[in-house]
Amino acid sequence: MLESVLGAINLGTIVLDHARRVVVWNRWMSQYSDLPAESVVGQDFFVLFPELGGKRIDGAVRQALRDNFPSVLSQTLHKAPFALFVNAAAREAGERMQQAVAVTPLDVPGLERHCLIQITDVSVAVHRERLLREQALELRSQTFSDGLTGIANRRHFDVAMEKEMRRAKRSGTPLSLLMIDIDFFKPYNDHYGHQQGDDTLIKVAHALAAMLQRPADLIARYGGEEFAVILPEMTAEHSQVLAEKMRERIAALAIPHAKTELTGYVTVSIGLATHALENSGDIAALLGEADRALYMAKGAGRNRVVRFSSP
Repeated sequence: MLESVLGAINLGTIVLDHARRVVVWNRWMSQYSDLPAESVVGQDFFVLFPELGGKRIDGAVRQALRDNFPSVLSQTLHKAPFALFVNAAAREAGERMQQAVAVTPLDVPGLERHCLIQITDVSVAVHRERLLREQALELRSQTFSDGLTGIANRRHFDVAMEKEMRRAKRSGTPLSLLMIDIDFFKPYNDHYGHQQGDDTLIKVAHALAAMLQRPADLIARYGGEEFAVILPEMTAEHSQVLAEKMRERIAALAIPHAKTELTGYVTVSIGLATHALENSGDIAALLGEADRALYMAKGAGRNRVVRFSSP
């Protein structure tokens, strides 16, 4: 009866005696380890499986036999301690079954303490968890990325601005903001078509993003042909130098623009504003200042950088 029960259980069942010899090795273990019970029973467990010696399973067995202490191995840290494979193809590929392992002391009447090792196949659950995690990352990417250019979208920008403004006020460091607009983009779209317009938006976005070297810097598509760049801990002077390099970089792309009144190529205008302790304000104020600076850059002839300064 006991043998039938152990054979029907859908998990690995191993029992070790006080000397760590195998006394029970159920059918499940034989199936997935490819080791029949008769070749295992009576053998020293850690002589049969020397790769497990000194590992967490070794310590768990010692604790069970010596201290009567049960253990559950962390599935995160010990994904596949036993050489178990769901099928021949997995064995050939070396892809072990994902396992959850529990070690429990057993007090057997008239005998010294034994221990029970239970192994559960959690491959399906792990696979499902991985899929859910990937889907969550994909959803987050879609939520915070612009679908056309791949850079941050307006929602991501708003979240980042809140965080960086709080950090700037807390630490007393500057926070600079660039508002960037592609010059005469509507005539460009009308002349070349929306497909080429989209291609140009992508090229401009990638060229600008490539110029940001610090992890906290963020460029976002603010709307239409307008981009916003958050520059934490960057002074107005340093931000202006970067903004000028960005303007030059876009001009250097030499994307033809037959409907511009400027160079014959795609260019950008940039407005810059900086939050500092001596000119403290909120996000709306900083956005307003950068937007006014951009408006002044356009009014002054475009293809230029203008830094906001208080009257």
